[in-house]
Amino acid sequence: MSEPSFTDAELTRLFGTTAPRPISVRYEIGRLAFDLVEGGISQISFDGVEVVRGITFPVRDRDWGTIAAALGPVEERRDNGRLELSWSARFTNGDAHLDAVLKIEASDSGLRFLSKAKARGDFETNRAGFTILHPVSASGCPVRVEHSDGSSEDTSLPNEIEPWQPFMDIVAITHRQSGVETRCEMAGDVFEMEDQRQWSDASFKTYNRPLALPWPYLIRSEETLSQSIAVSFSGRSNVAATGKRPVLKVAKEAEGRIPQLALVLTSDEAREALDRPEHISAVRPQRLTAHIDAVAGELNLQPFAELAKLLNADVDIEYAVACEGSLAAEFQALAAEVKRVGLFPASLFVCPSVDRQSTPPGSTWPDCPPLEEIYREARDAFPGIVLGGGMLSYFTELNRKRPPLRHLDYVAHGTNPIVHAADDRSVMQTLSALPWIFRSTRAIIGRKAYRLGLSSIPMRQNPYGSRTMNNPSGERICMANEDPRHSAQFAAAYTLGYLAATLPFGIKVWTPSAGAGLRGIAQRDSLTPLGSLLCQLSRLAGRPARTVHTSNADEVASLAVGDMLLIANLTERNLQVDVASGTSLTLAPYAVEQIPFSG
Repeated sequence: MSEPSFTDAELTRLFGTTAPRPISVRYEIGRLAFDLVEGGISQISFDGVEVVRGITFPVRDRDWGTIAAALGPVEERRDNGRLELSWSARFTNGDAHLDAVLKIEASDSGLRFLSKAKARGDFETNRAGFTILHPVSASGCPVRVEHSDGSSEDTSLPNEIEPWQPFMDIVAITHRQSGVETRCEMAGDVFEMEDQRQWSDASFKTYNRPLALPWPYLIRSEETLSQSIAVSFSGRSNVAATGKRPVLKVAKEAEGRIPQLALVLTSDEAREALDRPEHISAVRPQRLTAHIDAVAGELNLQPFAELAKLLNADVDIEYAVACEGSLAAEFQALAAEVKRVGLFPASLFVCPSVDRQSTPPGSTWPDCPPLEEIYREARDAFPGIVLGGGMLSYFTELNRKRPPLRHLDYVAHGTNPIVHAADDRSVMQTLSALPWIFRSTRAIIGRKAYRLGLSSIPMRQNPYGSRTMNNPSGERICMANEDPRHSAQFAAAYTLGYLAATLPFGIKVWTPSAGAGLRGIAQRDSLTPLGSLLCQLSRLAGRPARTVHTSNADEVASLAVGDMLLIANLTERNLQVDVASGTSLTLAPYAVEQIPFSG
């Protein structure tokens, strides 16, 4: 499969960087096909059905950051309908190395992925070894799970996202999807599965080394790790052949309303916005979210009061509660600051600061007052306020610590698409996982008002480690506090896709960006493509909209408002799209277009 070729100027416009993109090589052996990308395989299909999203050999550091591998050349051999690929990989952490030899053996009916790795020096890691990604399209599909004691269970992959791992102690898992049966057999360590839809990844992940074991841990010098994954296929696909251009079909009735647009700012970002008010004034968000971190000592609301007057927008306070002394005194101090600056907040969202760090299943929760007590003190200090709870971080944490709803007027969480993978394709694929998150949240909160916190591509805060990752070279890295695509056309396409996914779930407020700073709407002297798109979307808030169903949701996203159709190309290729009314159009890579529509 040939990759599109772009000039440096085109790369900068589309991705915000000229950093090299992963090289993908497509292999086909009979009915089996897969891509080899950066030492792993992805888009594994059999008889035209994607049955495994990927198999990789990641190595994580103590903050769950991915350690980039120095890869050797790929050696390829073909013999009598069989394919063999092999290469070396060196992972470096401090003065220690983990040297691996990776090998793939593939035929028409399946493949084996083998690894043998040796530590050179004591190598610190949170995880090292194979992971298998089962696609989000397999949600609800029947599975058979085999365990190390010889037992097995016949069940299904979950529909709603639960906070715990679906399956533990796995030696093999078989699922049937679209007429194709796929069996994955693992050896060399203890494997279990987590539902990666928690983090908006479009997959379930079977991984080695149980989360219940301590991390980080050491692979001692000269210690050897050997693992293997065997995947076999059978059956015949019962879906139509792929490769056709997407066809859009617009729902006849409105399925939701465009939510109000919020932009979030810290005190420093609010001051930056005041220095260049034309940018945030152009977007005209309905709401400003004042992010206040009590632990960091950020208790200056004056810039927010000035922005509220300038924009005539509602201000919602988003407060990370320190919980380090008297809760009553802490909330009274916040109330006093609100009164001092003449701010009239439309709502108050509270979350214990310690809950911004993830607590995996089976781990001990950090010391924290009960949420009921926190909510009660917040209401005492702000009588009559619209009170929100949930998580300042992501759905993952909300799902693990569900708030007592009777005390709240609304529930909120954010999302982030670069927790586990940061390549362009994986980021766009997270859009297909969002409905599962929104549906699962609705199952938790019922009819309670639902808001979305910051959901930008760059990560504001890392719940899974001690820090977000700096990205001075403008690369595609996980958990980065700055991502070059946020300032490029890529983010505009991603954001329209994100909005389209919210429509059926009654979401009242969404926060696709900060108002300034690294995750803001402007770069230098002008709005980014995302900022320009938000100028348009903010004016649609409250209007009824119809969802648009597509024959390939990984390629295009769209929604219909009144007599116009908003459509985004989610790929790096020129894309021809047919609209059911007879309209046909060609979309440039990551383009966002508005076309007249009636139907």
